[in-house]
Amino acid sequence: MRKYVIMGVQGSGKGTQSQLLAADLDIVHISVGDIFRWNVQNHTKTGAFVRRTMAAGELVGDDLVESVVRDRLTSHDWNYGFIIDGFPRNRRQAEFFLESYDIDGVIELELPDSEVRRRVLNRRLCADCDIDYNLIANSPKVPGRCDSCGGELVTREDDTEEALAVRLRDYHTETHPALELFRRKEYVVSVDARPAPEVVQAEIRKRLGLPPAKAAPQHEAARAPAQATASKEPASA
Repeated sequence: MRKYVIMGVQGSGKGTQSQLLAADLDIVHISVGDIFRWNVQNHTKTGAFVRRTMAAGELVGDDLVESVVRDRLTSHDWNYGFIIDGFPRNRRQAEFFLESYDIDGVIELELPDSEVRRRVLNRRLCADCDIDYNLIANSPKVPGRCDSCGGELVTREDDTEEALAVRLRDYHTETHPALELFRRKEYVVSVDARPAPEVVQAEIRKRLGLPPAKAAPQHEAARAPAQATASKEPASA
């Protein structure tokens, strides 16, 4: 059983790298952001609160995040392990996680703020099927339209200059102390997130002592990271 945490600023590729590892190692990718987005899209009470918070560029409170993570991990559908993305975001959440779960490693994806801005402000989301696109490296065949369903591509509410500035500030002031806590326990491997996804994935595996990725058929590899969790309902939602 393998249990990993992946951390990095918004736009560093946490979702893509998590999905690549999860698919190859038969572990479960748990994305706190996906769980919250599902609640927003399905108009739950939690979703209404999260929507207001995300629109303001703020982070959801510790109590709610910890509750969501705890509920998700009690589902016990992760027989071979998990990789969790979007948690912990601060020292308190890191302490909660260390007290509750044994982990095998923490992956830190390093990305300069200038590159974060370039990536995040070029992200788009299909309004109909939730597939993610990036206009820099993963642009649709028809501008503004999803390759899969033809739906309109929209900007996420939290992908704005103002919201991004808040998230960068919070990452540097809140998440770095959590990383330092993990680092002192020698859990952390730091990887440069600027190269192509497959290069980053290879370096992650090397640093964690994992075997090279299994070769995926070319037609599957092209969109796999973007579509892997596109329309799944989170178990805890």
